[in-house]
Amino acid sequence: VQLVESGGGSVQSGGSLKLSCDASGYSHSSNCLGWFRQGPGQEREGVAAIDSNFVTRIADSLQGRVTISLDRSKDILYLRMYFLKPEDTAVYFCALGPTPLRLEDGKWILDWDYRGLGTQVTVS
Repeated sequence: VQLVESGGGSVQSGGSLKLSCDASGYSHSSNCLGWFRQGPGQEREGVAAIDSNFVTRIADSLQGRVTISLDRSKDILYLRMYFLKPEDTAVYFCALGPTPLRLEDGKWILDWDYRGLGTQVTVS
C-alpha cells in the first residue's frame, strides 16, 4: 500500500485548499480511505473518511467546510477545505483502514493500518 499526499501549503484565513492523496496497492472492496490531522502540540484528529460504498463521514466540527471524495478510476482521494481558520493548521495525513471515522469520548478518530507521510497546511 502506498499513500502519497499533495496539495498542502500556506493560505490566508478564509481561503481554501484541495488536498490529494494518490493511493495504490489496496483493496477497493474492503477498506476506508480518509484523512486525519495533527496540529502542533495537539492530538491526532479524524477529519473525514469514505468507505468502499462511497459513504462519507466528516467530523462535526468541520461540517460545511470540508468535503471528501474519491476518484476510483484514478485512485485519488481528495479533501477540499473551505473557509480555513488558523486552527486548521496541521499536518494532514491520508490513511487507509478497516473502519470509517468514528466518534469516541467526544473525539473523532480514524483508525488506520497505513498512512502517508503527510502534507503541511498552514493558515495565517
